[in-house]
Amino acid sequence: MRIMCIAAALAAAPVLAAPDLGPAPVFAEVEEARARLGWLLFYDPVLSGSGEVACATCHHPRFGTSDGVSLSLGDGGLGLGPERVADPANLPLQRIPRNATGLWNLGAQEFTVFFHDGRLEEDPTRPGGIRTPLGEEMVSGFDSALAAQAMFPVLSPDEMAGHYGENDIAEAVGQGMLAHEGGAWDRIAARVAAIPAYADAFAEVAPGQAIDFPLIANVIADFIRFEWRADDSAFDRHMRGETPLEGAAARGMALFYGDAGCAECHSGWFQTDHRFHAIAMPQIGPGKAGRFEAHHRDEGRMRVTNDPADAYRFRTPSLRNVTLTAPYGHSGAYAALEDVVRHHLDPVGALERYDLSMARLPELPGVDDLWALRAPDEVARIAAANELAPVALSDADVAEILAFLAALEDDAERLGVPEAVPSGLPVDR
Repeated sequence: MRIMCIAAALAAAPVLAAPDLGPAPVFAEVEEARARLGWLLFYDPVLSGSGEVACATCHHPRFGTSDGVSLSLGDGGLGLGPERVADPANLPLQRIPRNATGLWNLGAQEFTVFFHDGRLEEDPTRPGGIRTPLGEEMVSGFDSALAAQAMFPVLSPDEMAGHYGENDIAEAVGQGMLAHEGGAWDRIAARVAAIPAYADAFAEVAPGQAIDFPLIANVIADFIRFEWRADDSAFDRHMRGETPLEGAAARGMALFYGDAGCAECHSGWFQTDHRFHAIAMPQIGPGKAGRFEAHHRDEGRMRVTNDPADAYRFRTPSLRNVTLTAPYGHSGAYAALEDVVRHHLDPVGALERYDLSMARLPELPGVDDLWALRAPDEVARIAAANELAPVALSDADVAEILAFLAALEDDAERLGVPEAVPSGLPVDR
C-alpha cells in the first residue's frame, strides 16, 4: 500500500514546465583555419606593448575565460590568475578598473553590446556600423562588434599597451595615435606581419588582403566564436526535451523564473536582457575615471550616454558558466557566487555591509581600493540608484538557485592552450 501511495503521488506531481525563452540562439559558421589563426594570436603576447601580456592573460580557460581575480593586473604583472603579482621592477600604475568578463557565447548573434558599460556596440549609423570610444576616428574593416571589442584592450596602458616611454605602442597611445596611420594599431599589425608564420597563415585565410589591425581582430573574433560556444548544458538539454532537470536544480529553475524574479533581467537563452541596471553593486578599486580625475568613482552607463538616469547602471551579464567565472560584479566585489546571489536579495543592505574580504584582489602597493566605500556621499549615490526591491528567500531557496546556476555549466573548449605561438614569446598556461 505504501509503495502504491508513493507511486500515485509521483504520478500526480506536476512536470516542470520549460520557460519561454524565445527563438533559439543563432551562431555564425566559422572557418576552422581562421579560428586557428585567431587562437594563436589570442595567446600571443606580441599584441601587447611590452610583449608580455596576451589576451589570454585576463581571459584564460583555466579561470572560465576570465582570470579569477576581482580586478586584473595587466601590464606590469607577473604570473597568471590569482597567482599573478605586481612586478616590483615595473609596478602597474593601477589595477584594471573593471572585472574581466567571461567570453562564453559571444559568437551568438544576439550579443551586440560589449563591456560593462556598453561603450562598444553595433550601431548602423556609425562608421563601420559600430559605435566605439574612438567615435568618428573608428576605422572600417571590423566584421562585427565582437571583433572590435576584442582589440580595444591593446590601447589601454594598464591592460596591454604599457605606459608612455616603455615601448613604441605605449608611445603611440600616449600621443593619441590610436587608429591613425602609423598609430598603435598599425604598429601592432606590422609586428604580426613581420612574423613569417603569421604572414603565411593570413595569406591562406585572407588571400590578397594586407595584414591590418581589423583583419587581426576579425580572426580573433572567429576564434572566440569557435572556442567558447557553450550551449549544451544540463539546462539546454532540459529545454530541448532530452534530459529533464531534477531535484534542487529543477526547484532552483522554478524559483529563478518564478518568485525570485531573477529572469526579469537574466532572461533569454543566455540569461541576460543585454540591458543596463543599477543594483547597488559595491565599488572597489580605482573606478572608471579619466587620468585627469582624482576620484575613484564608476558611474557605469552614464559615462557613455551622459544621461543621469544611467548612473551606476551596468550591463546584465550572461550567467552561462557563471560557476567558473568568479569573481562577480563590474568591480569583482564578490569572489563567491553565493555572496553575489545574496546581494540581489537586499542590494542596499549588502552594499552597506560590504567588506573587502569578500573580494579577491592581488596585492598592489600604494593603492586605495576602498575610496568609494569610505565616501558616505558616494555610497549614498550608489544606493539611491538601486532598482531592485528586496526579495525574501530562505537559505534553502538560495541553495536551489545555486544548483540551477550549476546546471548552466558547459565548459567545452575545442582547441585548448597552444604549446607555442609564432612570435616565440612565452604562452600563459
